[in-house]
Amino acid sequence: MEVETSIRVRYKETDQMGVVYHGNYFTWFDIGRTEFFRKLNMDYGKLEENGVLLPVVEANCRYITPARYDDEIIINTKLVKLKGVRLEFEYSLLRKKDNELIARGNTIHAFVDRDLKPINFRKKYREIWALLESNINI
Repeated sequence: MEVETSIRVRYKETDQMGVVYHGNYFTWFDIGRTEFFRKLNMDYGKLEENGVLLPVVEANCRYITPARYDDEIIINTKLVKLKGVRLEFEYSLLRKKDNELIARGNTIHAFVDRDLKPINFRKKYREIWALLESNINI
């Protein structure tokens, strides 16, 4: 499954050069990932209430062309890997008006408990694992 989310660049997201500050792309990845989980009827908050955290352990972004104030951006998010205690998402950011690729990236997350110790999510939450597994998009 690939989830498409639309956002509009806010003025505060741009820098002195008039382009989106590079750190904001990771915020957009987070927005896409949150919407991905929402489409699966999964809630980060509920996972955390049950003692499951998903910290980012690696994040990458390849900037291709700048985004600017008021651009409408499409965030495409897909789960590409689910193995052991890790899951990996890939993202592509497109400018809606011309469908130009702005950036692509990925984040890798670990299933951990509140003490940040790895957990066997597959064993503890079989149904959720199966749902995630059925939505991997390579």
